Amino acid sequence: MRVLVTGGAGFIGSHLCDALTERGYEVWCVDNFYLGREENIEHLKVNKQFHLSRFDVLDKAKINALFSEAKFDTVFHLAANSDIQQGSQNHKIDLQLNFLTTYEILEAMLAHKVKNIFFASTSAIFGDAKQVLNEDYGPVKPISFYGASKLAAEAYISVFVKNYGFKAWILRFPNVVGERCTHGVVHDFIIQLRRDPSHLMVLGDGTQTKPYLYVKDVIKAILIVFDKAEEPFAVYHVSNEHLTSVREIVAIVTEEMSLSGIPIEYSGGKVGWPGDVPYFEYDISKIQKLGYKYIYNSTESIRITVRKILGKE
Repeated sequence: MRVLVTGGAGFIGSHLCDALTERGYEVWCVDNFYLGREENIEHLKVNKQFHLSRFDVLDKAKINALFSEAKFDTVFHLAANSDIQQGSQNHKIDLQLNFLTTYEILEAMLAHKVKNIFFASTSAIFGDAKQVLNEDYGPVKPISFYGASKLAAEAYISVFVKNYGFKAWILRFPNVVGERCTHGVVHDFIIQLRRDPSHLMVLGDGTQTKPYLYVKDVIKAILIVFDKAEEPFAVYHVSNEHLTSVREIVAIVTEEMSLSGIPIEYSGGKVGWPGDVPYFEYDISKIQKLGYKYIYNSTESIRITVRKILGKE
């Protein structure tokens, strides 16, 4: 199996490269290192089955040359701007890094007769839905540029499946946490407290409540959907069946950093920034029917992540 992983030096992408090389696949990682990190894939460079290409997926000439050379069986498309908050400040970033990267990958696949694509999507396509979300929920009304760009990418993939005989696996992630993360509430709290441990500033009122899934459980979900989902356009939700509030995350981070009792300042309001969704919950019965079982609940995933970042056992 010869596979391309776009965004393969990123947080989730690098873990996926680990898993695919462990399977014995020949893996090409393409990353422009906008959010990817060299250290995430340093250990893979000694593996003859792993190939690193440093360029932007939006570079048509380079992506087409790579497709021509490598003759991929499957593309795992994870390249994206995964920092939702940043998209509210720069309206073009999600258009370019989420939607247009997907479009260029689809065009390259069509030109080089590659028919299989895995796409990393998101709960953000649903916006502020206020109910348990299954794969058939609609109408879908994203409230962030990130969610809108991912939804548009899903739509284009659907058209390529229908018109050109592609096979697509789409997995809608929740909030993913774990080692190698570069942003997000856990990462940001730790960075803030390392800079100034005297107090912590929290966006919103701290009641924002969501599922947080450990990255290794996400990788398990990717592989089980890839292996077992039979629909031409296979859409699945992945999560655990537990929710964690921002206030609970504050308590875990400050406890693990031995800073319990420090002043916590909340900016106020139900959301942290424009486009933030204060609550969501997935129905994961569909992926569970494939045999998916997560290991860690949401709060366990948060604590593991904090301890990993802090370098604890």
